[in-house]
Amino acid sequence: MTAPITAAILVIGDEILSGRTKDRNIGTIADYCTAVGIDLREVRIVPDEQDRIVAAVNALRTGHTYLFTTGGIGPTHDDITADSVAAAFGVSIDVDPRAKAMLLERHKPEDLNEARLRMARIPAGADLIANPVSKAPGFRLGNVFVMAGVPTIMQAMLDAIGPTLETGVRVVSHTIEAGNLPEGTYAGDLSELAKTHPGVSIGSYPSMTQTGFANRIVVRGKDAQALDAARVDVEALVRRLRDGATA
Repeated sequence: MTAPITAAILVIGDEILSGRTKDRNIGTIADYCTAVGIDLREVRIVPDEQDRIVAAVNALRTGHTYLFTTGGIGPTHDDITADSVAAAFGVSIDVDPRAKAMLLERHKPEDLNEARLRMARIPAGADLIANPVSKAPGFRLGNVFVMAGVPTIMQAMLDAIGPTLETGVRVVSHTIEAGNLPEGTYAGDLSELAKTHPGVSIGSYPSMTQTGFANRIVVRGKDAQALDAARVDVEALVRRLRDGATA
């Protein structure tokens, strides 16, 4: 069997950890990965501290096919992601002529001050990621994609890198409505079914509706035959419990 293509996300920024800014990028990247068959395995959030960023970058890039980072590539003093990624790879960083040319598409030369030039500082050996929204680029170094934290800009960068990514077999899911059956009535049986179908992910997801709790059981997998077998068994379990409840 072909090895899965995996990914991790590293969200960088004190404002995320403080709650001041609500992250929207994780869901966007997760949706994209699911759609193209990349298994998103891990998400971390770290503050604007270089040692924490370096440690996270090195751990995640060695453990996954791809690492996507968001945040910390703006013009202010606490935007240290580019420097941190350079440190993680052990390479130098300086103003990149290509990135500077991109900024000049938006700013007059006399307006390209020291703060704005920070957004043109790129680690040695990196490829640029286009930013059609505000021109300041992201970059790719190895298997690490460094993108902006602003959701609209991150989305544009993700669209730009999408065609360059290796994709895999898509995960397919089926939802079985368990209605008002309490999770406690089927938790044990569901655990046994999970053991019977080890190649399929089986999860129970309760939600509150106007009439009370409603439960859904979701089976997910990449092997169609294994997925169908698990779905049939879960449906049979739900029917049996419902028939017992109404008997």
